[in-house]
Amino acid sequence: HASREIIGNARRLLRPLVRSHRAADAWREASWDEVLDLIAGRMQAAGREAVGIWFGHGLFANDYGTRIHAQLLRRFANFYGCQWWSPTMICWGLGAFGVGLTGALETNTKEDMGAHAALILLWGANLASQPNTGRHLAAAKRRGAHIVTIDVRETEAAAQSDEVLLLRPGTDAALALGMMHVIVAEGLYDREFVARRTVGFDRLAAHVREHTPEWAAAVTGIPVERIGALARRYATTRPAMILLGGSSMHKGANGWQGGRAVACLPALTGNLGVPGGGLGPRHGSAAHGQALASVVALDRRPPGDYVPNQMARVTEALLERRVRALLLLGTDMLSSFADAGRVAEGLALTDLVVSYDLFLNDTARQCADVVLPATSWLEETGCKSTNTHLYLMPQVLEPPGETRSVTWILRELARRLGLAEFFPWQSDEGPIDAILDHPSTGHATVAALRAEGGIRALRISHVAHPDLKFPTPSGKVEFYSERAQSLQLPPLPVYEALPASPYPLAFRQGRTLTAFHGFY
Repeated sequence: HASREIIGNARRLLRPLVRSHRAADAWREASWDEVLDLIAGRMQAAGREAVGIWFGHGLFANDYGTRIHAQLLRRFANFYGCQWWSPTMICWGLGAFGVGLTGALETNTKEDMGAHAALILLWGANLASQPNTGRHLAAAKRRGAHIVTIDVRETEAAAQSDEVLLLRPGTDAALALGMMHVIVAEGLYDREFVARRTVGFDRLAAHVREHTPEWAAAVTGIPVERIGALARRYATTRPAMILLGGSSMHKGANGWQGGRAVACLPALTGNLGVPGGGLGPRHGSAAHGQALASVVALDRRPPGDYVPNQMARVTEALLERRVRALLLLGTDMLSSFADAGRVAEGLALTDLVVSYDLFLNDTARQCADVVLPATSWLEETGCKSTNTHLYLMPQVLEPPGETRSVTWILRELARRLGLAEFFPWQSDEGPIDAILDHPSTGHATVAALRAEGGIRALRISHVAHPDLKFPTPSGKVEFYSERAQSLQLPPLPVYEALPASPYPLAFRQGRTLTAFHGFY
């Protein structure tokens, strides 16, 4: 539902629902005490390691960037010792893994892009899904910045670009390797930066020798001459910025490889640690100095047989009944997990499935035993963060019916499960204050933000990696990654073709500003 369709919607969940068997006509209303006692009892009967918590972006509507609910859920899982999985696995996680192996994780801000970038590559980044960034792209274009869109389809951003390169899905790493071939072969790389701030250049140079523009053209579908021209423009235009796609380009079987290869380009050309360069703002990224305090209590997590944070492993755990009680919060699992058929089979084997949401989604309708009515972003206090600012999200409406917040539900479950230390704060604002208590925020509090009109600038650098220190074992950008090798992954950036499909066509879609109606 669009935001304006949520408040007052006749289909909104307003009371807890429970059913004794999974049939459409079996639902009945229940009290909060009944459903919470049921959930706590089933969790205890299953055993802590057989209880899973999975949440989606439906919980981020009021705390995007601060992830207050995510921290509280992880804290609960750590105190209780149950399974907990991060939604990054179906979002930006693989991309961050690839970029992290290279080392250029921090991003320059949208304001820096608008003020300084001379060349901007929108690599899988459609700014129609990043409206706050769009006006800064427009400002850069008015200054004369050259805009290039690289994507699998003609996006809204393509209409605002000077060049558009359409490539085959899943071939981003191949394009990056072809560009690196040109940059190295023609001596267009930044010798001083490469010598002082990177590891493995000689191995990379030998590796990309075989990845010619002709090879890249055959893989990507982009003409040879356009690959060469893009590589030369990127290497010779200063400063040049790449806005890497937030999630869609990282969801294939080779999803991490695109981020790994593309992140080598700014290091190869010396475009890191400079205004207008590096990697630009993207979903899930952080500016230099941007951070928050943690309340997740990792030290309280007991040893256990924990299921890895991977979709396939979670599905296997459901099918093998290693997870027998599952709490789903702000997510329609069947619409977001890969191989939805197997996920549905696993959920059918699960003793207890709980859904917390605004509406009765498909997963709840088909698989849930208990449904808990959620509050919306207007009905509870929250706090959001961009790469540059904090925003207070004040409560402006009373929760309708018997809807309750995640914080309230976790407190009640913790009380029933004997987790006395889970919530040491006096009010729901307590954990928000604890998470904001960091130098990056100026040690902000809800009260201080309220007094300041609800907004505060973060104490960050608009330029990523200004100290030219990188979060890798060597402290440098790693073209050759021994860390990847230790994980039995290729130590150099590679392109591996997607698995063969029995279908002749592949469906690719994207967001527009009128299509933010669902959460996963």
